[in-house]
Amino acid sequence: MKSQAKYITAMLLTFVLGAFLSTVHAQERNDIQYYTPPTQAGLNEFESPFTTDKEFQGFQVRIGGANTLQFQGISHDNDAGDLADLENNFNLATSNLDLDVALAPGMRMHLRTYLSSQHHTETYVKGGYLQIDSFDFIEEGFLAGLSDHVRIKVGHMENNYGDNHFRRSDNGATINNPFVGNYIMDSFTTEVGGEVYVYSGDVFGMVGLTNGKLNQSTVEGDIKTKPSFLAKVGYDSQVNEDLRVRLTGSIFRVGQNSSIYLYSGDRAGSRYYNVIEPGNFRAGRYAPTFTPPRGSAPAAGEMTAIMINPFVKYQGLEFYGVFENVSGQIETESSSRSFTQLGAELLYRFGAAEDFYVGGRYNSVSGEELGGNDISISRVNIGGGWFMTENVLTKLEYVTQSYDDFTGTYAGAEFSGIMLEAVISF
Repeated sequence: MKSQAKYITAMLLTFVLGAFLSTVHAQERNDIQYYTPPTQAGLNEFESPFTTDKEFQGFQVRIGGANTLQFQGISHDNDAGDLADLENNFNLATSNLDLDVALAPGMRMHLRTYLSSQHHTETYVKGGYLQIDSFDFIEEGFLAGLSDHVRIKVGHMENNYGDNHFRRSDNGATINNPFVGNYIMDSFTTEVGGEVYVYSGDVFGMVGLTNGKLNQSTVEGDIKTKPSFLAKVGYDSQVNEDLRVRLTGSIFRVGQNSSIYLYSGDRAGSRYYNVIEPGNFRAGRYAPTFTPPRGSAPAAGEMTAIMINPFVKYQGLEFYGVFENVSGQIETESSSRSFTQLGAELLYRFGAAEDFYVGGRYNSVSGEELGGNDISISRVNIGGGWFMTENVLTKLEYVTQSYDDFTGTYAGAEFSGIMLEAVISF
């Protein structure tokens, strides 16, 4: 009851503040520079736009939010036949609160707070960043030639590895995900760091560093954590009115860490509640392990992850692909292990403003677990959606997922069923 009361209070606060601020003339809701709106207008934006035709209009605070609710009708089974029965019912509603602040010409701040999530029903900060696209805050025209090509981001933030994290569901923020669930290997983490971008026409590059810690602490442990390195290169071009082509390649390198969070950094939880392992808030996902289990002797791990993402949109037809390879080992292992993730989405958006879409996604993961067992997981999603307004989206999907060559509870495990999701984002 306490958690429900907290959620309802947070929801009411969000809507009251949003309604109040929408009447304040000083807030132009979509007039912040270098900003992607969390609505249908922001679909397929990926990185925030590097060019802008918006003028800085003084200090502005934009308060936004996102709310998502699913109805789940999924059944599951395994070889032992000993899984708990699942009923058709609603999942916990999840909600976000966003603050986007125009601080100076070409300078803005973003902060996201999870008001309610599957793993934490209490309110807590996900993270945020400061983004600089112009040095006019120092003096008008200062380093103007550099500003034409460079962006800087710093913060305790979602790190820009791959393109999957732009299309994933982030707790209540689900409008950019055409399906209900995220990828099986869900690459997402929030670490303190910085990223520097260089843009030249349709080509861009990024290099970044993080401190390698999801939970920050100044207490020195048995293992000294080395900074993590990430980089990205990409080509993104609106070739003509009908055709857009994007191709990116990313790397995330962890040299030494006692806890690697790239695939276990999401504290909000998955969308397929209680499948196979009830109570596991990341049910339906898989995180490759390159650090020792908790409670074992102190040891560190290392990891290198590489992701390639093609994206092609021709009129209403949209393709998005994933090739990902991650390899690494715990320092006590004699050789490295690797995992490969493949993904492909094909969507068709139609209607006067592409308010409707139908499509499918294939996703698979295979690799060698700690201990030498080779496993594989495959998933198929088929569904569609309707943007009732620019801020309201409904989705319906059928999902089926199977586990091969696992032992224990996951031996012969599978789940399938229907998911219905409603999204409000503003």
